[in-house]
Amino acid sequence: MIAAQELSDRFEIQDLLADYCHAIDTQNFDALNEIFTEDAIVDYTAVGGAKGNLEETKVYLSVALEKFTGMQHMLGLPQVNIEGDAAYARTICFNPMVIDREGQPHVFFVGIWYVDKLVRTDAGWRIQHRAEEFSYFHNFPSDFTPADPG
Repeated sequence: MIAAQELSDRFEIQDLLADYCHAIDTQNFDALNEIFTEDAIVDYTAVGGAKGNLEETKVYLSVALEKFTGMQHMLGLPQVNIEGDAAYARTICFNPMVIDREGQPHVFFVGIWYVDKLVRTDAGWRIQHRAEEFSYFHNFPSDFTPADPG
């Protein structure tokens, strides 16, 4: 039987993962301060991106995502393992991305998993470490690299 605290923790973690997607898709990178710990490390290198602390990640995202005209980070249900005040989650993400190519939208798809270590803080659950695991690109433009978005 699952205890009420574990249910509450799982819902809070799921909300946190959804909040991340909303922050990225709306390019509200300051909202990441409420999602990650101050000492967080975020690793996007599996898809050609950067690895860094929270402030470095916010700068990277503001540059890397500015040329996208649309994106939707869609999550599957996370696998969550809670161990006291720490939790580990692995969550599938399907991410259509849109860039402008000669005045026409070009949509490609990114399939990844987010692999997170989360910690319980006084402000609630926060992600302390996030890494991406690559699964696939589909319809990826041949002249486009993940590290240089457009």
